[in-house]
Amino acid sequence: MTQEQGGGSRPVVLRNGTVLTMDAAHRVLTGHDVLVVDDRIAAIGVGLEVPAGTEEIDAAGGIVMPGMIDTHRHMWQTVMRGYGADWTLTQYFVWYYLEWGKVFRPEDVHAGNLLGGVEALEAGVTTTVDWSHGLQTVAHADAAADALESLPGRFVLAYGNIQDAPANWTGTPEFRDFVARRGTGGTLGFQLAFDVTGDPAFPEKPAFEVARDLGVPVTTHAGVWGATGDDGIKLMHDNGFMTPETVYVHSATLSPDSYHRIAATGGSVSVSTESEQSAGQGYPPTWALRAHGIPVSLSMDTTVWWSGDLFSAMRSTLGADRSREHLEAHATGDTVTHSSLRAEQVVEWATLGGARALGREADLGSVEVGKKADLVLIRNDHSPVSFPLLNPYGHVAFQAQRGDVHTVLVDGRIVKRDGRLVDVDMAALRRTAEESVDHLRSTLGDEAWEKGMNPDVPETKVLDNPYTYTDFRSDATHRR
Repeated sequence: MTQEQGGGSRPVVLRNGTVLTMDAAHRVLTGHDVLVVDDRIAAIGVGLEVPAGTEEIDAAGGIVMPGMIDTHRHMWQTVMRGYGADWTLTQYFVWYYLEWGKVFRPEDVHAGNLLGGVEALEAGVTTTVDWSHGLQTVAHADAAADALESLPGRFVLAYGNIQDAPANWTGTPEFRDFVARRGTGGTLGFQLAFDVTGDPAFPEKPAFEVARDLGVPVTTHAGVWGATGDDGIKLMHDNGFMTPETVYVHSATLSPDSYHRIAATGGSVSVSTESEQSAGQGYPPTWALRAHGIPVSLSMDTTVWWSGDLFSAMRSTLGADRSREHLEAHATGDTVTHSSLRAEQVVEWATLGGARALGREADLGSVEVGKKADLVLIRNDHSPVSFPLLNPYGHVAFQAQRGDVHTVLVDGRIVKRDGRLVDVDMAALRRTAEESVDHLRSTLGDEAWEKGMNPDVPETKVLDNPYTYTDFRSDATHRR
């Protein structure tokens, strides 16, 4: 389930664009129109006849593509934009999991979700999974959901709480009440978001049983160096909790055995290439996922470090995958003469790949008649980078940026037009974000706030396990 907006107020036609359909044949249609009626794509063709009163948008010289889908973003952290630019993953764990994540109020989660949701839409990301692991209380969860439901995008609330054990927070009456009110059958998609430490006692098992009872998917950070690994995958598999709906985030430091288990059970992996490259979860695993036939989607993780657009995700993913292929060839005296990963494939991962991961391939992720009208027009007449348009997949993956997103439709409704968001009070959004920053800074104090941008490692913590509900420590990261 995702948010349903009920369609636009009048039909819309995108005229004479280059359409990346991302359908089964990956057709590229030049000089084509796309007609939207209500919340659906009604027709695709040349010189379409349209209903009276249809809003016409000139797409000539531009690219019409499906709305992009981000399958893993910690939106509650958006007000901390760029704060952790020089962090390692260890420092991220210290700041959020062990020290300061607990000082976020419901209104701070609300502010982060508002800012993150608007940022996504502005960049052509029409569906975002809010990997919301800062929900310390149900009040925090309601604040997160309120923010998402106030926006015209599609969102999936992945409910999590890094301040408590998954078995604890999923077992409370308050959590069950939230799910009954807003989690299943409401306007937002819903997942459970928690990780598996690999502790042989499997303390996360009750949370998986809750997910099974509720009939909702689990999304989990897997294959994160030092924190989650093969032990957790084996526990999930041996207990029957690996399903086709499970989304494994990162999966960067897993063994072939774990990749086989994911492939055999039909799960998918959300790759956050910029995060894996910079923070240290492991080398971005698309090379291994391709070898094992595991479906891939893309994600941005958190704007505490990186931007919130999938253009950079596509670009960095191509770079990381190709770089590894070249290095491996050079190490054996060989030369790569043909790229295995193509621009076309990462565009698919950013669109249809996300739809598949969320179980929405039937109505999202491609430009086809009858599907939901989640569309993006890339066109920037003021930029010399917008022409010539020769290879549209390469243009999307390597040339385009968020500033080139001309028009965005979600559910047939125009949410960005002529390069500007529609009906967004940017001044109010800025005030809301600044109020949260003021609260966080005053709570920490100026010294701790400044130190937080380059935090020390606490001497009393073994930082390769930030999950304080278990004493389990793997020796996987301590052997040479």
